[in-house]
Amino acid sequence: MNHWIIAPIILPGILAPFIVLAARFHMPIQRVLSIGGVLAIMAISAGLAWQASDGTITLYQLGDWASPFGIGLVADRLSTVMVLLTSILAFFVLLFAIGSGWDEKGRHFHALYQFQLMGIIGAFLTGDLFNLFVFFEVLLIASYGLMIHSGGNERMRAGVQYVMFNLLGSTLFLFALGAIYAETGTLNMADLAQRVALIDPDATVGIRVAAVLLLLVFAIKAALVPLHFWLPSSYAEAPGPVAALFAIMTKVGAYCIIRVYTLVFPLNLEATANLHGTWLLPAALISLSVGMVGVLGAKKLDRLVAYSVIGSMGMVMVAVSKFTPDSIAAALYYMVHSTLAAGSLFLIVDLVSTSRKNLQLTPQPPIAGATMTAGLFFAAAIAMTGMPPLSGFLGKLMVLEAAFSTPYAVWSWSVVLISSFIAVVGFSRAGSMVFWKARSVEVDDETKTQSPATLSYVAVGGLLTMLVLLTVFAGPIYAYMADTSAQLFAPEAYISTVLETPGKLSPLQEGN
Repeated sequence: MNHWIIAPIILPGILAPFIVLAARFHMPIQRVLSIGGVLAIMAISAGLAWQASDGTITLYQLGDWASPFGIGLVADRLSTVMVLLTSILAFFVLLFAIGSGWDEKGRHFHALYQFQLMGIIGAFLTGDLFNLFVFFEVLLIASYGLMIHSGGNERMRAGVQYVMFNLLGSTLFLFALGAIYAETGTLNMADLAQRVALIDPDATVGIRVAAVLLLLVFAIKAALVPLHFWLPSSYAEAPGPVAALFAIMTKVGAYCIIRVYTLVFPLNLEATANLHGTWLLPAALISLSVGMVGVLGAKKLDRLVAYSVIGSMGMVMVAVSKFTPDSIAAALYYMVHSTLAAGSLFLIVDLVSTSRKNLQLTPQPPIAGATMTAGLFFAAAIAMTGMPPLSGFLGKLMVLEAAFSTPYAVWSWSVVLISSFIAVVGFSRAGSMVFWKARSVEVDDETKTQSPATLSYVAVGGLLTMLVLLTVFAGPIYAYMADTSAQLFAPEAYISTVLETPGKLSPLQEGN
């Protein structure tokens, strides 16, 4: 059995309590352990992605209990690429947190950071819906601790709103799991794929309800309109590095929709025929519109970036809603792009805040390091709005091409192009207000003059470099995503790997 699969989950799970118990008063040791852990996760995830690149699907059975009764982790193309993306983002965000000193402004930052990684990576690797719920709760608890890091009334208020909304999602998730288990007797996704297909079309009420509930839960995680209300305040009020790490959390929702609704509830399944295809596209188009209009109307720079995350998730879901191999490949490419772009923007917002009274989009005195910060903002804004030559432009072309042959191509093209123009105007307005018009404002004695640390610039530059690489190697990366999509639409290999791999028999199997 390949034990490397569980390493990205176990490693942060061990590091977090060790940091709390043995290094809570020694920040340099915490930093070394945290950086070392993230680098190890990155190396392991790169190895897993390489192993899965030829189409290999690997199963890890905890305790060697055979599926579907045991807890299984599954490493295929989709899960490994998402784990690798998480580790890359986490590394640069952690560098920024150390360089900016954010990790010193509250207790247990590094321990919570490791628990957060454990929850996110576990959600990507699990092959069981109940364990997906468990990892959701792990990342929810850790993310709440990170979000209120260093305190403040506004941050606490946003944190409570964030927790309450996600607890509602968790409750719906439990209801969905109960309904699925009552109908099928299993929560293993591979086993579900077989059992749901055998349900009589005249007895599908329960499973359709469960499928709708699951879609609502994942839509909450993905911040789709009208289930997006928790995101703007939560991301805007969170510390910069935390908000940057949260850029991957909305992708967990998109990942779950792709995984569950290509494996368990595909479009051709009679029991849930077109259940998710009927309203997912309208919700995605509205999300894209609301997000980019929010960018245009934002009065604060952090809120502008938060709304751009909603818009980018709308773009992802426009592609996902088609549920064709080409559209899923385009969605996966754009997911990688938007995660890196959003992460870099949140870090740039924190750079701006270090030498500005507030983040209001009003003329204020020039910030320290304005030239470098403005250049980084310009590059990240080009990426997020989808202007050439960066990967956002290529990603949108892929999404539009995938939508060209669909019945709603006119709606998709219109909303995507118009919202892109609105986003360009919104980001141009913000950049002009923060960097250009600042030259006309006199510097007063109350103006902040603190310059960002060099390591902070290195972290942002690293994320933007990843975007450049995503652009330069767009051909091979898209080919990989196309192969990943093809694997998703041919789930027989996934199912056979999970259910036919020899393992220890459960007591129930032994009885049979």
